[in-house]
Amino acid sequence: MLKKSETVSTIDVLLQKIFDDEKQYNLSKIISAYEFAAKAHANQVRSSGEPYITHPVAVSYILLELGMDTDTICAAMLHDVVEDTDVTLEELRKLFGQDVAMLVDGVTKLGKIPLFTKEEQQAENVRKILLAMSQDIRVIIIKLCDRLHNMRTLEFRPANKQRNTALETMNIYAPIAHRLGIKTIQDEIEDLAFRYLDPYAYAEIEQQMKIKSNERQVFIESIKKQITERFQKNGFSCSPVLMGRVKSVYGIYRKTFVQGKNVEEIYDIYAVRIIVQNVIECYNALGLIHDMFTPIPNRFKDYIATPKANMYQSLHTTVIGREGVPFEVQIRTEDMHYTAEYGIAAHWKYKEGIKGKDKLESRLAWIRQIIEAQQDTDDVEEIVRTIKSDLAPEDCFAFTPKGDMITLPTGATIIDFAYAIHTQVGNKMKGAKVDGKLVSLDHVLNTGEIVEILTSSDPNHGPNRAWLSICKTNEAKSKIRSWFKKERREENIINGKAELEREFGRNNINVPAEDLKSFLADDMKRHNCAELDDFYAAIGYGGVILSRIITRLKDTYTKLYEAPEKKPPLPAPQPPEGLKRSATGIVVDGENNVMVKFSRCCNPVPGDDIIGFITRGHGISVHKKDCENYIHALQNGSEPDRWVEVCWSEKAAAGQSFRVTLDIVAYNNVMLLANVTTAIAEMRVPVTDTAMRELKNGNTNLLVDCLIAGMGQLNTLMSKIRKIQDVISVERKEQTVRPH
Repeated sequence: MLKKSETVSTIDVLLQKIFDDEKQYNLSKIISAYEFAAKAHANQVRSSGEPYITHPVAVSYILLELGMDTDTICAAMLHDVVEDTDVTLEELRKLFGQDVAMLVDGVTKLGKIPLFTKEEQQAENVRKILLAMSQDIRVIIIKLCDRLHNMRTLEFRPANKQRNTALETMNIYAPIAHRLGIKTIQDEIEDLAFRYLDPYAYAEIEQQMKIKSNERQVFIESIKKQITERFQKNGFSCSPVLMGRVKSVYGIYRKTFVQGKNVEEIYDIYAVRIIVQNVIECYNALGLIHDMFTPIPNRFKDYIATPKANMYQSLHTTVIGREGVPFEVQIRTEDMHYTAEYGIAAHWKYKEGIKGKDKLESRLAWIRQIIEAQQDTDDVEEIVRTIKSDLAPEDCFAFTPKGDMITLPTGATIIDFAYAIHTQVGNKMKGAKVDGKLVSLDHVLNTGEIVEILTSSDPNHGPNRAWLSICKTNEAKSKIRSWFKKERREENIINGKAELEREFGRNNINVPAEDLKSFLADDMKRHNCAELDDFYAAIGYGGVILSRIITRLKDTYTKLYEAPEKKPPLPAPQPPEGLKRSATGIVVDGENNVMVKFSRCCNPVPGDDIIGFITRGHGISVHKKDCENYIHALQNGSEPDRWVEVCWSEKAAAGQSFRVTLDIVAYNNVMLLANVTTAIAEMRVPVTDTAMRELKNGNTNLLVDCLIAGMGQLNTLMSKIRKIQDVISVERKEQTVRPH
């Protein structure tokens, strides 16, 4: 079994594990892989100061615990040699065979691609892994074990690396582990990532769990004893295996955050698992449990009859014991339990030497769907967004009129359901019925609903562009875009060209027609467009999102067409501390080389109506026109000659940050600071200070100082924070007043 947070990094322990395991391994091949890797990494050390070889050994040990085969263990030993040393894949192929070389290649990151941003590089690396795992699922199992060990040793990395790695783990690798059903890895990497993303919330939940740990253990043992005695008394055909478990720290956080509950209100924080011999005994055991304890209504789930998409099967019921404490009971067979813990690693098709297609092919279809969705949009960043949305932890289960179950992420709509059945069903859809009643296409599906898709016989009928903003899954979006791409090319070219011209007009970009193709060359290459019409068409059907590239295009335009004539710079006096010249983007009487500073009483940002005040010896002090100091000065008529009209230049926010204070009022929630800072971090907005206090009415007031680029970013940020659960209001505070 995987031992949480334990790091095994010596070859002797690994070999002993192999000797103790009943499965046959090619010991000499594994030792050869170790010796080869140790030599290749001989002069390398990890951030902890340990020899680098300890990392591949630790990853190999985790894979051994999952029961993987010899080639997988060898690939884990060698997984970094191509990326970090001079070893080539051809050398590995000659020494260890095609399978090992292919697995190593699958987990090896791509080299630097000049045209790609850091985010695009990350997305392309993930795409490469998915392409490899679509051929051999062992690739992602190695990668997950690699990430698990890196997370266990993340404390030795710099703080910024810790956060970036934790965020990538939470957004990409945890959802994949969930979809593959490898719960032992999913729970641990989520907890480890959460510890670095929100250490205060993690410590608080962990402390609450420790306070009642003894009491919790006594409670679980008491329940297990009651169940054992009752099963024996009723002559149960076998002695079920009983085990208790406590929900993971991140699992508790997710429940408190999503549902707005206290830890004490989470029903499944305690759970007892009952392992029996067969499916019939699962249902018999359920009857005994409901006879012993009081079941809570609407808290029963039958995942045996309707398994989850990741192969998980079990009966879940929440009951209340004599102590008045609710707890969850999970009932499953031994095979179901093994699958629940190790997911696809428990059933991978190479384990028994099976060749060709088997039932796992359909269970891995989502990998190909993700890849196809990314390819249809011509946008490498789409891969990360797909993983975040399509591999969401919670699913809903809806049914066709014939009883076929369709599994979709929570929040999916009728459109998603139609395209999940078949592409042509989605393309021909004209309406739908849910449980026999007509519904709109934006109807959000709930588990258990029976959905009938109504289709058109008109051969020219197709999807509507508005569906792209309604559907939830990237599979549906991809198929809609694909239809418009193939069936409406001329229309796409016209619409795309018009949209590009509108966007250029908004951003004052005026490229000569003869230069347009060369001006767009980089972006055309990124999106695999050979001609301008291909690029226009991609914009038209949604494959190119202009809002994501317009900033880069504007910067390119400025460099090519607006760059000032290069002249030797004239020496200029340095302004006093806190003052700036034209870089502020402020124009005073047509001049943009005036010494200015932004007043701290109102902190103006680009987009605000502003006014200037002539200070004595310190240039112009810029205020908002609704600043209390300015309004007070107008009312009192004090020094009116010193107030001057100023405005923002067209390049006001370029490359600059402006300080604002957000005044947030929310219902009392221990997770408020964590949720707000996470939302801000997702927008990559720097936070300079925070302060929190309790209001007289019991609510919480949170002040957050941050640096933003302008009103557009500020409005988006405030809108994002308003959507956080328990947030009552978000305002921009004019003066920074700290509570005592």
